[in-house]
Amino acid sequence: MGVSFEVEELLRLLRQCKPIVMDRRAAHQVTEKGLSDYVTEVDFHVQAFLGQELHQRWPEVQLLAEEQPPEALDFTRPCWILDPIDGTANLIHDYQESSISLALWDGEALAFGAVYNPFTDELFHAARGQGAYLNGNPIHVSSRPDLIHSLMIVGTCPYHKERAEETCGMIRRMFERSEDIRRGGSAALEICKVACGRADGFVELGLKPWDYAGGTAILLEAGGTATDLEGSPLPMYLPSVCVVSNGIIHTEVLEAARG
Repeated sequence: MGVSFEVEELLRLLRQCKPIVMDRRAAHQVTEKGLSDYVTEVDFHVQAFLGQELHQRWPEVQLLAEEQPPEALDFTRPCWILDPIDGTANLIHDYQESSISLALWDGEALAFGAVYNPFTDELFHAARGQGAYLNGNPIHVSSRPDLIHSLMIVGTCPYHKERAEETCGMIRRMFERSEDIRRGGSAALEICKVACGRADGFVELGLKPWDYAGGTAILLEAGGTATDLEGSPLPMYLPSVCVVSNGIIHTEVLEAARG
């Protein structure tokens, strides 16, 4: 099922969110949703703006977004998947490693993805079959041949500290079996770092589709691999462990993630 869209129009909408994200007053208007789980006025304002603009242009397309009441969605039909701010804790602390992530699920597969960091003005995007890009320049995953020579990114699953032992065990295995590890705090950006070859893999427990959908669309077009812990494609309607790599080292990454 196809949705007609113009890539440049979508990228313009994302760039128009920069002044909203840069509003430090709104970033400090914080509501605590749960343990280490926050939402700011910036999250709400970005979602309101993009939700309205997307609906005006594509009223037939559903919206799955982080900061909205749960609703029944039909995933056999097209759906936008939006994280208005991925890396909200980073935003609150002015860490400048936060992103807006947008993907289009066409009812069968990811058709488009974009991840924008307003602090660096880096805008990653991909449309299915058209390659992956960073600010208009083609990107591709690394060709690193093995895990021991790879730079891995890890997530800490901060909303589920009851899984600390599981999370820290996985992180330790990644550290022991790779060249080194990194942690940034925005899963969408972490996946894009793999897509453009800055890192060779990324793993995190307990992510939601809006955390990884946009980045996954970009990674796949950049030649990478993204799966759950069993090696199956990431679901776009359920939480999942996210295992990402340049493809070459994916079996090793899965083995390390599983323990």
